Amino acid sequence: MSNNLAINHHNLILAGPTGSLDSYISAVNAIPVLDKDTEFELARRLREEGDLDAARELVVSQLRFVVHIARGYNGYGLNLGDLIQEGNIGLMKAVKRFDPSVGVRLVSFAVHWIRAEIHEFVLKNWKLVKVATTKAQRKLFFNLRKAKKRLGWLSKDETEAVARDLGVSAKEVSEMEQRLYSYDVAFDPTPNDDEENPYSPSLYLPSAESDPAMQAESDDWQSQASDALVDALESLDERSRSILECRWLAEKKKTLHELAAEYGVSAERIRQIEANAIRKLRTAMA
Repeated sequence: MSNNLAINHHNLILAGPTGSLDSYISAVNAIPVLDKDTEFELARRLREEGDLDAARELVVSQLRFVVHIARGYNGYGLNLGDLIQEGNIGLMKAVKRFDPSVGVRLVSFAVHWIRAEIHEFVLKNWKLVKVATTKAQRKLFFNLRKAKKRLGWLSKDETEAVARDLGVSAKEVSEMEQRLYSYDVAFDPTPNDDEENPYSPSLYLPSAESDPAMQAESDDWQSQASDALVDALESLDERSRSILECRWLAEKKKTLHELAAEYGVSAERIRQIEANAIRKLRTAMA
């Protein structure tokens, strides 16, 4: 299928509600669900003929399921309309990849894509700082709230029980619990007249490496030093340069005796050539 059939979000359908959310939900719930034969025929036309009208019909027929799935993520404090929009993008990706010959219905195939898109949105927008990057952390992020039976921190026994249920370590459960129930603090907040001594991590976590001016100066110096080293190496005769590269720059460095055998001279002579080449490099770079 051509790349032009990538199910353009604007040409096929709105990716999410743009007006009243209630009106949107009512509208998509009124759209009839396709029967299996109709769904199969539309999917065939999309895959074999590149029929965008068929793709549009498939997407529209599944919008009610996206709303249903998106509502399950209301507990993260994010706008339902945004969740639906992201879920619709996942639905369009699923329609593009749907193969009716496998024998499963589109809704069963699309659930994975819809959830994956919503998960990415939640993880990116729930907090300023990423709280889940590994597979185990993602599993904990979306299941820890359900696993907690009461408010407050988990006890040791509860932590171990949750860890067993979710197939992760107790340490990972504790770390995710701390991330979920902590709050974001601006590194360098705007001063507030109501606060005499506002807390600011920037006051307590100084780092010379975080100074852009110093970092730029360091990068510039390293670049110049690297260029000077290359020029200095090129000024050496071929034998001296080769010996230095074998002794200092090669991944598998050679010994004095190996180089002596290679050049047919003594190891002491190789050492002298090496020392002389280093002196020349220092002079050139100075």
